[in-house]
Amino acid sequence: MNLINSLIFLSSGLFLGWSMGANDASNVFGTAVATRMVRFSTAAFLCSVFVILGAVRDGAGAAGGLSQLGAINTLPGSFTAALAAALTIAGLSKLGLPGSTTQAVVGAIIGWNFFSGSITNLATLRRILMTWIASPVLGGIFAILLYGLIVLLVRKTKPHLLVLDRNIRIGLILAGVFGSYAIGANGIGNVMGFFVASSPFVDLDFGSMTFSAVEQLFLLGGIAIAVGVYTYSQRVMMTVGNSLMVLSPVGAFVVVIAHSLVLFIFSSQELANFLISVGLPPIPLLPVSGSQAVIGAVLGIGLLQGLKGVRQIRWKVLVGIASGWVTTPIIAAIVGFTLLFVVQNVFGQQVYREIYYNLSPPVLERLAQAGISTQPLADLQNQNIAKGINFRESVRERITLSPAQEALVLNSAEVYNLEITSEKIAALDPGILNPAQIAALKNLVDQSFSHKWQLDQALTQQSDAWQKKDDNLHNEDFNKKLQQQLTYVQRVFHTR
Repeated sequence: MNLINSLIFLSSGLFLGWSMGANDASNVFGTAVATRMVRFSTAAFLCSVFVILGAVRDGAGAAGGLSQLGAINTLPGSFTAALAAALTIAGLSKLGLPGSTTQAVVGAIIGWNFFSGSITNLATLRRILMTWIASPVLGGIFAILLYGLIVLLVRKTKPHLLVLDRNIRIGLILAGVFGSYAIGANGIGNVMGFFVASSPFVDLDFGSMTFSAVEQLFLLGGIAIAVGVYTYSQRVMMTVGNSLMVLSPVGAFVVVIAHSLVLFIFSSQELANFLISVGLPPIPLLPVSGSQAVIGAVLGIGLLQGLKGVRQIRWKVLVGIASGWVTTPIIAAIVGFTLLFVVQNVFGQQVYREIYYNLSPPVLERLAQAGISTQPLADLQNQNIAKGINFRESVRERITLSPAQEALVLNSAEVYNLEITSEKIAALDPGILNPAQIAALKNLVDQSFSHKWQLDQALTQQSDAWQKKDDNLHNEDFNKKLQQQLTYVQRVFHTR
């Protein structure tokens, strides 16, 4: 596919970035602008700059949790799913409602799963849904604690009104800057993550510095978000910051801080590692809805103020906002399914690549070693079954398995043809693989594999450099990097 076609397909990601900027800027500067503590022009400029910085510097790891819902495996499919999410968010922005880009992307991915016959990972979906509940609840809790603490501090110190006003303005700006950076770092994966594997760009070297193809991709996405902030975010800012409840400057500051803390909790690997080290379950590192955190914080302040605060809450506006949260993923899924049908049948584009499953003798042997009875599955041996949903149904008709066993059957039987060639080895990126890993691949030249796990096992037998370490806190980063390297190798040697 040439550069022009790639950029055309990339346009839906840029549109999604614009929609995200138009909508999500309200999360970090909406209350400040609505209370007139910060001008919209100042908020838009700072938000745009730090969104771009966050996207380019720390955007590469974003949206990892969402990718587990379904793997869109063609560029036209990625284009269509991103377009569906963008149209959904743009529609909500037109109505002045703060929708969630994450929710729209989830809906678009599920729409693609239905259209392609792929399986939606229900465990991942449940975790995501739980974060949608936890986000506003935590936002409310943080807002109550922070608001109470600040009011107590102000009463004890009794600062001059001008000093208090100055400090709050500075605090709003710093909190908005931090929140904007977080939107860029954590949200750009939702915007451009569909296109990382098919980026039309190449790495650019500037002396000792390299501007990678992915960074260029995220720069474009960050600019698209910034354009959305400037052109269409003011109306949503006013909905979030003022229409739901009139906030004091202190309340506006608390809302922004509470929102940023929620994003931090669901994004911090360090916090997750700390919880593991003290024997507690880690918080899932998944994209959360910043809009929900903001609304939860505003409601928390209202509840803290008692009956007077509750009366100030505009419940009709809240119902409208909440309805947007419920309908966003549903609308995105329906729009995505419809667009996929049109793109495939009207424009003749391949929006998904068919995935086959085969219970070959090596697969059955692997399942037997894992303690799964393979006798009920014997009549399926060596049959190529298209679509994950069809294969799963065939397995369920013959045997009852636990969710973990069912996942093992699906992952083991998925056909993913690989061929190790000298030409592809020569083209490997030494910045991703170390010499020992590349040497192990050279020992497998001219060998072919039908399943991913077969290549993984062969590499493990060839070199310790491909062996996973025992699961614990100290080895987590190593194992995560190793999995990324395996995914890279699988993509390079995949034969379609």
